[in-house]
Amino acid sequence: MMPARSIVLTEDHGAVRHVVLNRPEKRNALNDELIRGLREAFQAAASDRDVLCVVVRGAGPMFSSGMDFGGLAALAADPGRLREFRRPILEAWNLLEEMAKPTICRIHGACIGGAMELALACDLRVMAADALIGMPETRVGLIPDVGGASRLPAIVGLGRAKELVMTGRMIDGTEAERIGLVNRVAPADQLDAATATLVGELLACAPVAVGHVKRVLDGAAKPALAATLEHEVAVQALCARTEDFAEGTRAFAEKRQPEFSGR
Repeated sequence: MMPARSIVLTEDHGAVRHVVLNRPEKRNALNDELIRGLREAFQAAASDRDVLCVVVRGAGPMFSSGMDFGGLAALAADPGRLREFRRPILEAWNLLEEMAKPTICRIHGACIGGAMELALACDLRVMAADALIGMPETRVGLIPDVGGASRLPAIVGLGRAKELVMTGRMIDGTEAERIGLVNRVAPADQLDAATATLVGELLACAPVAVGHVKRVLDGAAKPALAATLEHEVAVQALCARTEDFAEGTRAFAEKRQPEFSGR
């Protein structure tokens, strides 16, 4: 009998821990099992003194298509479960920001919705020029509520953040680097080399200083993060009960444009 495949892989490359989303047949869509596996992997990396840097990447043709549609449908059916649905995702993503070591998201193919929120929780992002990234939640009647609305303004500025979130627009790696959303951009076949170069620059510095200064910088840029994360879920609770969200999920399932009513 074939052994069960792990939905999250970890690989150690010297002092660098790679955490790999390994659900390629589903475009690494984020379901309960994958989120739980990522949380465990991030916690293990944070606790391992031999790990000095963490790289998060996806197996298969793309980094991740975002939240699994099954989870979205479940939320539409029972909006009262929003906090329960959101909590494990937020806990996992927050670990990337809270660990006292640098975290890098390596993005290829596409990075959509909740997956972009994962990328924003990382310290740095390296992206293929032809990859696409965005948070299209407003197109189904929701908002980014696992840190996307809270973290994006500190990275790209308020005007850019409003444009990306309020329009739900997808952009490629070249545009993402131009506006400061990602730190490095490279042709797809050179993405590994670009990531390795950035990792090397980080490892050339004193690990304790790097780990602590990231927390100082986060505190300076996002001093009200806890409050804005709470604001996200309060607003999402309102959106999840709207007719527009119900219509948005129906339209998504039926592969058509939604007809929003503003109710």
